[in-house]
Amino acid sequence: MAKDLTPRGKISRKYGENLFGLPKYDKIVQKRPYEPGQHGASGKRKRVSEYGLQLKEKQKAKYIYGLLEKQFKIIYEKAKSDKGITGENLMVRLECRLDTLVHRLGFAPSQRAARQMVSHKHFMVNGRSANIPSMLIRVNDVISVKEKSKKLEIIHESLKNVNENPRPYLKIDKAVMEGTLTDLPKREDIPVKINEQLIVELYSK
Repeated sequence: MAKDLTPRGKISRKYGENLFGLPKYDKIVQKRPYEPGQHGASGKRKRVSEYGLQLKEKQKAKYIYGLLEKQFKIIYEKAKSDKGITGENLMVRLECRLDTLVHRLGFAPSQRAARQMVSHKHFMVNGRSANIPSMLIRVNDVISVKEKSKKLEIIHESLKNVNENPRPYLKIDKAVMEGTLTDLPKREDIPVKINEQLIVELYSK
């Protein structure tokens, strides 16, 4: 499977913000608050056109959720066919992916780690083994850590940084290492700084 191997620190510097949630990227952006490259140290960020702003939001969303263009476009097309506002539908579909919810529940320290852990078959959905990161989780679906994976240090360390109710649409039982999607996420509850309307405008051209 194709992967984007661009260093995460360089990506965060390019957009001037921590897109990946891990504290180390906050430090990188604070230490070097300018774009990477030969002329980045001048501190001047280029004036961006309307198209550039739209493209920027799409790229940010792809990096945050760890998707390539083809994968992202498929999700957008499905969001467009859903009832309601396309931009909000897009964010809900991105947020309800299995790898995203594994991360939100605190079973993985980052989106990238969650994707890898799902692929390595460490989780179940409703009692059945699940290894497809893009799997769409539905309301009342239960995500649980497999018994043989409950000893993994990465999961225990990650869970230390998660509250009992990490998001309004999630419920977690740390003792048994399982979480439930209790409701579809509302846009204001999704912890992602993206202007999804600009993405809709970009694809509508």
